Parts: sequence; C-alpha cells; structure tokens
Amino acid sequence: MLQDIRDNAQGTIAKIIIGVLIVSLSIWGMDAIIGGFSGEPEVATVNGEDITERDFLRVVQMETQRRLAAMNNPDPSLLDDDQIRREVLESLIQEQVLIQDASNQGLELSDADIDSLITQMPQFQVDGKFNRDRFVATVRNLGMGVGEFREAMRRQYVVSQIRAGLVQSGVVAEENAAHLLRIQNQTRDFRMVRLSADDVAGQVEVTDEEVAAYYEDNTGLFMLPERVDAAYIALSLEALADTVEISDEEIAAYYESRAAELADEERRAAHILIEDNDSAGETIAEIQRRLAEGEEFASLAKEFSTDTVSAEQGGDLGFAGRGVYGDAFEDVLFAMEAGEVSEPVSTSFGTHLIKLLDVRKSEVPALEEIRDQLRRELASDKAAAQFAEVRSQLSDLAYAANDLADPASELGLEVREKAGVTRDGGEAPFDHPGLVRQLFSDDVLKDGYNTELIDVGDSVSVVARVKEYFEREQQPLDEVREEIRAALLEQKVREAQRERAEQLIAGLQDGKELADLNVGTGDWQEFSGQSRNNAELGAGVMNDVFSLQRPVEGQPVYGMSAAGEDMVVIALDKVTEGEVAAGGEDLQQLQNFLASLEGQREYTAYQQYLRERAEVDRP
Repeated sequence: MLQDIRDNAQGTIAKIIIGVLIVSLSIWGMDAIIGGFSGEPEVATVNGEDITERDFLRVVQMETQRRLAAMNNPDPSLLDDDQIRREVLESLIQEQVLIQDASNQGLELSDADIDSLITQMPQFQVDGKFNRDRFVATVRNLGMGVGEFREAMRRQYVVSQIRAGLVQSGVVAEENAAHLLRIQNQTRDFRMVRLSADDVAGQVEVTDEEVAAYYEDNTGLFMLPERVDAAYIALSLEALADTVEISDEEIAAYYESRAAELADEERRAAHILIEDNDSAGETIAEIQRRLAEGEEFASLAKEFSTDTVSAEQGGDLGFAGRGVYGDAFEDVLFAMEAGEVSEPVSTSFGTHLIKLLDVRKSEVPALEEIRDQLRRELASDKAAAQFAEVRSQLSDLAYAANDLADPASELGLEVREKAGVTRDGGEAPFDHPGLVRQLFSDDVLKDGYNTELIDVGDSVSVVARVKEYFEREQQPLDEVREEIRAALLEQKVREAQRERAEQLIAGLQDGKELADLNVGTGDWQEFSGQSRNNAELGAGVMNDVFSLQRPVEGQPVYGMSAAGEDMVVIALDKVTEGEVAAGGEDLQQLQNFLASLEGQREYTAYQQYLRERAEVDRP
C-alpha cells in the first residue's frame, strides 16, 4: 500500500493538486486555505457579518494589557476577565454597526489612501522618513499582521470620519452661549453673619438612652470586619545593606579610587545655539570658518546665537557642575580642554557650538568627613549584588518552613507583626493587594502555610503568615459609646444652628434689625462684587449665595449655608450681570465647547439608533 501511495504521488493528478495549493497559498496565504475548508469561529454576527473569534481575542488581549499598564503595580488577578470580554464584544459590535453604516454611505479608503496614511504616521518614521522595518516591528508588537493592520486602519478611519462629521455638526446659537457666559461672570453683593457651634452647644444634650437607641438602630455601623493579625519578614535592599560589613581598608581603597570624583568640579561654558532648520548647516559652517579665521567666539555668539539671553553675554553660561545640562551637551563639555571649541552638538533645543572657558575644582574632602557616606555606598553596592540570591533563599526557606522564625534566623532577618489586617488591606506592607489576597487565601488562612514571597516595592519583598484570625463581629456598646455620643452631639448642634438660623431669617424678613435678634457673634460681614470662585469663603458658601433668587425692589433675599462648624445667615442685596464682549475670545471658546457637546450628544444618539436597529446573533 505504501508503494501505491508513492507511485500516485508522482502522477498527474497529484501534480495538479499540489499546483493548485501552491497558487492558493501564494495568493491568499495558509489562513485562507484553512478557513476555506473549516470556516473561522465567530463570537457574534452583526447584520449577517461575522466578528471572528481571532479578532475578538486579540482585542481582549490588547485591552487587558492596556489595563495592566495603567496599574501602579500590575497584577492580572485584579482584572475581571468576564467584564473585559463583555465590554470588548459590545465595542466590536458597535464598531461593526458603524462600519456597515459607513459602507452604506459609500465611505471607504482605497489601498493608495491607506498607504498614504501609514507613511505619514510619525510612529513609523525614522529621521522624518517612513521606515518599513519600524512599521512591521510595531505592527507585530500589536499582535497583528500587516494585512490585518491595514484593514483595521481602513475600518477605524471611516468610523472616525462619521464621528467627526457628526461632532462637528453641533450648532449652538451665540446668544445661548452669551447668556451662559453672563451667568458665569455674574457677581453678587451680600452680607453674612455667623452662628458658631458654641452659640448653641449649651442648649443640646445627648442622653444614655439616645446613645443606646442609636446603637440598636445602626448595629451594621459597628461591625468589626473579618481580620487577621499577621507575622511577616520584609527583605529590603536598604535593610540588607545595614547587615553588610565594610572594613576600614575597603573604605580607604574606595576613597582613593574616587578621589577625582569626590572633588566637586564645575565648568564654565559658552555656547552658540542654532535653531534646526534648512539653513542650519550653512550657518554652522560659516561660524566655524570665521572662528578658524580668528574671530572671537563671543562676538559670533552675539551675532548668531538664538539663545538671546546668553548671547548678550557672548554665549557665557557661567559655572555649572554635572546634572545641569542635557546628557549630550554635558558629555561633550566635560570631555573638553579649556579654550577648546566643540564640533556641533545636537540637542532638543537645536545645534550647539560649545566653548570651555574655565574649570574649577574644590578640594577632595578628608576621608573622615565622608567615611559614613562611603560606607553606605559600598554596603549598598554589595547588598545589591546579594539581594537576588538572598531573596531566592528566603523564598525557598519560607516555602518549606512551618513558621517564619527559622527562615528569619537563618538569614539574620527580623519577624515583625501587624495587627488588624482586613481583606481591604492595612498599613504597609499590607497595602499591597497581591500580598493581602495571598494572606486571605485558603492555603494561608485555613491551612496555616506561609504566603509566597511577594515583591511589594522596588527591592522590597515580603513573606507573611496568619498569626491569629478574627471573624466579623459586633463591637460592644461600651467600646463605641463615646463615638456615638460625639456624633449625636454634632448632629444636634447642627440642627440647633439651623433652627436658630431659620429664626433669624424669619425675624429679618419681618423687618427687624440684626441687633434686635440677639445674635451672639455680632455684626454683618459685607462682601461686594463677589464672583463664584471666592476661595476665601469656599465653594459651599458661594454655591448657596449664587443659588438665591434675585432681590426684588431692593429687598434682600435671605438664606443659610454650612461653613465648617459654623452656620452662616446670608443676606443677598444685589446681583450684577456679567459682561460679555461680542465676538470675544471667551464667548467664542464657550460657543465652540457647547457646540462640541451638542455634536457629541448627536453622535451618541446616532450610535444608539444604529445599534437598536442592528440584528445581532451571539452563538
């Protein structure tokens, strides 16, 4: 039988089949051949067009990576994979609806249009020119093929065109914008009198019965959450450095090797800065020619340098040490001899010609003055070399141990304790979600194992175990009695202040004067021409001032507002409309902003309209 297969493989029929496969592969690729036989799985069908599982999973992966990148300490276990998949699928359905709508409107890009867009994208350029290698590498890093990327661009571009068209179609009448701006620029004249907590504190009392009743009615507020007391070992580069022994001989040798660096060196530089443009090369060549002919650097700096401040001083930048200039500038400056002029140096500011004017150095500090500093530097260097090894040892020892005492003893580390760590975390290092999640895992909480070694910060690793577990429990009344009393007292004081403010307002509305109403704090405070953003009085008070109705026929309008622990009574005397300059910049900006909001609203409504009409099938 095997011989029959070999013979038939050399026959005409076999050659025809192989020829067809080769042609098909060269035109469409292997994916097309496989897809032609088996079909590609889909996750949804929108108006008869499939969203493939491959596209869906790629976008899920990209969205997952985006969310991880947004975390301070990326942790995949904190992501809700199901939620990501639901949101991605819905976004792909919405995108497909918009793509179909664009196609129905005849919006599409040709291959030449796509090529033009890609070659103009700066992320694919090197030295201002399109670079195919960078393009291919970038696309592959996205997990896409070149063809997929081109098709994605085609889809996104037409969708963006629809969105831009609708958003830009928003229109807001100038008078509507002017009306809002007049309100925004409005000022108000008002008076205030304060009622402090002390004015009414003597009038209120909280009884034991009220405390007990509040406790019974709000038992959920006084539940202690599930928590643990934890023991832990923290391995840090800093702590490891403290255990490293450094001999006097090592310090002396280190001091000698760094003597030149320990002397502070400053260099006085002058420069001529040329802005990068088409003629920059010719300008630099002319300056170099004139320098070679003996012209002074300072005079050429005044004539040519675009750094106008230093140019007035002949390009002189004064003395500076390392770390002041950019790397490129500094590397050249500190490699020069006094009086030397550099070759052109390119930085983000432009192209520099640098002249070293002078060098000054301070004396090397005596060894005894910096002994502790050198000891710390040596210890830190040695600890850095040991950290990875010690970390690995701690990880292995803690994994095999039934407690933390033995690993700590073997490595010369300290076992510390932290009480009251909840599932929401606690003080450092238990402010790290990964460590807390491990601490409350079944292996650690129920079976008594140590956690894995968790990196909670730069060069800081922690292993922990549960020392004692506490279930969720009710706090006894005696433990929270004074807390409840203080809260009820504050509530009653505020109610008394509000009641007193209402009495004052009623009296003022009846035509009485402030002096007749027994206000403990005294006279009115007057405020004229105040805008909404008075930082002195605060946003809360100003919001209440501007929420009052306009005075009618010169009669004040009264209101109240909480201001910290005080309550203030407000008398609004006058409202002055804000001025709006016709055709002014503020008016134009507000009108454009409102029009953009209106356009965005219309686009959102259009999206919803298309989505509701679409026929969506999900397998």
